[in-house]
Amino acid sequence: MNGNNAEPPDVHFTGLIVGAAIEIHRILGPGLLEATYEECLAYELGQLNLGVQRQPARPLTYKGTQLSIAYRPDFIVEKTVIVELKSVEKILPVHVAQLLTYLKLEGLRTGLLLNFNCRWMVNGIQRVVL
Repeated sequence: MNGNNAEPPDVHFTGLIVGAAIEIHRILGPGLLEATYEECLAYELGQLNLGVQRQPARPLTYKGTQLSIAYRPDFIVEKTVIVELKSVEKILPVHVAQLLTYLKLEGLRTGLLLNFNCRWMVNGIQRVVL
């Protein structure tokens, strides 16, 4: 990632995350609970030596009051990309809204929605940029 033509870190990391998701889906296929895919993705990202926060409890200041746990992204990878996992019939606007809000609250610009409940994983990947 050195030099003038280097890709931004978020693009590099999203590529690695998508590759891991495709590998998981290739091996397991669709139809399992979201928690199963989350466990597998944590394993795969660990194998890639990526800095991963899994389900970090995030506080929020609301009207001057500190709320101890306001939200929990599924993953924050390398303090750059938020990853939300789903195992649903289809991604709904509320899923995109959730990820956009997490990005805004975290001050990040790139997120991935990964829906493992699809025949081909490439159809279950949505990159969201704030």
